[in-house]
Amino acid sequence: MSSLLEGGTRFFYFYIKNTPITKIRALQAVFFIIGIFCLLPATAKDVTSINAQALRNQLDKLPTASSKIDVAILKHFYAMRDYHPAWVQADNLSPGFDIAIAFIATAEQEGLDSKDYKLEQLLHLRKQSNEDSILLEIELRTTQAILMLARDLRKGRLIASEVDPDWHIQQQIFDPAAYLQNAIASGNLKSSLEDLPPKSKGYQLMKQALAKYRELVARGINWTIIPEAPLIRPNMNHSIIPLLRSRIAQAFAMLGNPDYDIAPSKSEKYDEELVKAVKVFQEQHGLNADGVIGPNTRAALNKTPEQKIRQLRINMERLRWLPRELGDRYLLVNVAGFRLVAIEDEKHVLDMRIIVGRDYRSTPSFNSLISHLILNPYWNVPNSIARKDLLPKQQNNPNFFTSQRIRVYVNHDGHSEAVNPDLINWHAAGKNFPYVLRQDPGEKNALGTIKFMFPNPFNIYLHDTPSKQLFQKDVRMFSSGCIRLEKPLQLAGFVLNQPNAVTDIVDKIKSGKTITVNLPKRLPIYLIYLTTWVDNSNNIYFASDTYGRDKRILEHVRW
Repeated sequence: MSSLLEGGTRFFYFYIKNTPITKIRALQAVFFIIGIFCLLPATAKDVTSINAQALRNQLDKLPTASSKIDVAILKHFYAMRDYHPAWVQADNLSPGFDIAIAFIATAEQEGLDSKDYKLEQLLHLRKQSNEDSILLEIELRTTQAILMLARDLRKGRLIASEVDPDWHIQQQIFDPAAYLQNAIASGNLKSSLEDLPPKSKGYQLMKQALAKYRELVARGINWTIIPEAPLIRPNMNHSIIPLLRSRIAQAFAMLGNPDYDIAPSKSEKYDEELVKAVKVFQEQHGLNADGVIGPNTRAALNKTPEQKIRQLRINMERLRWLPRELGDRYLLVNVAGFRLVAIEDEKHVLDMRIIVGRDYRSTPSFNSLISHLILNPYWNVPNSIARKDLLPKQQNNPNFFTSQRIRVYVNHDGHSEAVNPDLINWHAAGKNFPYVLRQDPGEKNALGTIKFMFPNPFNIYLHDTPSKQLFQKDVRMFSSGCIRLEKPLQLAGFVLNQPNAVTDIVDKIKSGKTITVNLPKRLPIYLIYLTTWVDNSNNIYFASDTYGRDKRILEHVRW
């Protein structure tokens, strides 16, 4: 550009030297007009700089912190734009503003609250957008709302570790300012904003269920309440059976599940058709599908639409806490639902019941990578379990340790000889339990025949168990934090992902030797607490809040 001007200047002086005065004056007039047009872009730039300066001045007036969105993020966004407005254009609202408003209006669908993003205030301000003094307020409020909603949808509205101290999975690192700036610059603002929430099938189906339950509430529909009663078993007669039929019919109207489509009847007999429907209901509420109407089944039947709405919102929030990419193959351990699923290419290829930690030894939420299996494992008994659980049994039965093949040592060095338990005064052993207990491999070993190992600071692992009967319980909190498996051999086959893996594992177990089997490739595992989840057939499941972690979140957000 500078060389062009320089050449033009030389031509101008040459022309003056060799041109009559009248022509020179005409030429001066032409250059004057050209000069005016050259000044126009600079004038337009000055107009933009005024808007930019107004934005900068307004941002400087904001406090250093805000409960809505960190002011530093707001300033970062505008700094990337050289303080040019995003939603105001030529003293009017840009087309992007309508996209932004439509996006904020979707907050309710995502289980969030549009009030948090000031939707009503923005709609009110839009009606006054013909007033110049309102445009700056609209600009900043819109950006603030979009940044906040973008952050909440991508990584969660809440700080997971604050509302659930047992959650140890790192939330995503996300820069909403950079994301929004890139979305605007790309020209694909609408699609970029729509990409923020999780795309997983579970999240999307919970979103659909949330809309259905909200529709019920809006229509003022309530469930039929099932009153307290003694246990009701299949083929029994009871006066609450007609109420139970009504409640199942409501479930059919709500969910459309053909298993709930039972014939109308006033009969008080708990017949086969109703039993079958109740078993499906129990299965979808994390209960043992035995058809028996007890307190847990009755509590699930009586859960109101409002309660299920809160439950869905909480679990959609938990799904936002998770990484967007969990892997092509991984394990998902749902502590609240007492289920483990093995997932490959987004399909559940293995599903089993599990046993989790007792209430006072609750299993935390964390992620890791399974590295190896131990076949015919020893059980090195944690000191707290040895002192609190096993010592009392030995005190009541002097032959307990021997009968369970539990050896007693004086330290952890692994080289000392085992001590004869008959020579120890167990009643004198108290809080400072001075011994180390280790159970030999075998059919009585608490870890069963397989132990799945993955590094974590909680000393938690997955393992087999000899206590198979416990899998028939509704609420399966019997461990000391580790996860007991209903189908350990099938899980070993999935984890190893090799031909004839299960046959090979069975042969090694039969040898009786303690063998370590390393995985050819480490497998991601996620232990999480979901009181609502989805299966391969798109069924929504609801479980009880056994650890009270839903309640803890509700105390923070008051949904």
